[in-house]
Amino acid sequence: MHPKSRTAHLQAHQFAGFEPGPRLIVTGAVHGNETCGTRAIERLWGELQRGELEITRGVLTLVPVCNPLAYAHGRRPGDRNLNRRLRPTPSPVEYEDHIANLLCPWLAAHDVLLDLHSFRSPGKPFVLRGPADNTGTLEPFAHEHAEGRLAAHLGVDRVVEGWMDAYAGGVARRRERALAAGLPLDSVDASYGVGTTEYMRSVGGYGVTLECGQHEDPKAPEVGYQAIRQTLALLGLAALPLAPPKGPFECLRLDTVVDRLHENDHFARSWTSFDPLAAGELIGVRHDGSELRAPEAGWIVFPDVGAKPGNEWFYLAQRSDRPLD
Repeated sequence: MHPKSRTAHLQAHQFAGFEPGPRLIVTGAVHGNETCGTRAIERLWGELQRGELEITRGVLTLVPVCNPLAYAHGRRPGDRNLNRRLRPTPSPVEYEDHIANLLCPWLAAHDVLLDLHSFRSPGKPFVLRGPADNTGTLEPFAHEHAEGRLAAHLGVDRVVEGWMDAYAGGVARRRERALAAGLPLDSVDASYGVGTTEYMRSVGGYGVTLECGQHEDPKAPEVGYQAIRQTLALLGLAALPLAPPKGPFECLRLDTVVDRLHENDHFARSWTSFDPLAAGELIGVRHDGSELRAPEAGWIVFPDVGAKPGNEWFYLAQRSDRPLD
């Protein structure tokens, strides 16, 4: 199926308590260069193996490395970004298709997901939550309260929402560019943006993405480890003390995702996630000299100097007034 250098299996560790309870899955290394989640999961797994911690209720599944190919090479994707088009496929082609065919049923078999990530530029940890309860077509959802309570207990005070709304706008703009270039619309993946938490919500569960810190931050694995323990405490899977929420919380909403269109597109300066933006402030310059300026005051999120043309370059965020819990 794959060259021998490509791991052809996905590893999970499961612990089931004698008493019924929620089913929690914790994932790491969805992106291969984001190893803090792997380290956090390995640490907790060691405690469970040594009997220092016991799952007495419900089910805990640990997946320390979700993308073995990307992890082995220390890079973000394997063949592609696993966390942008996560769905089962009857005819797998790329490495991530095979992963999705295993990972998606695992997610569907659980109630709650804690997905551990890290980010490129310096900054403090934050959590990504889903939408408000709704019956719409983009991301229908019915667990806003439970998901907000989980986000509040992970030990961070910055909360970001609006992922799918931002990506829906991004897909629409990609379709417009495809039409202008005379390309078929099926060249634009309408489901781009669906990752682990989005898939989890689509199958009836809930979950959050915890960005534990910068990739190389030595504190990031500790952030992930404590978050797992607090999730176990919150769900009652293990006899652990539940710490109070860290608040007050800074809640932001992603409004727009901006793609890099050419290798010569460049930022006006070195940006860090959550740098504030003044209305009209210059963010970057396209290869043709056109300027990208902030349409209103807000924040820049996930600026990626290494983004490939056709991929997301940065996001714009605004303050959110939606309560967390």
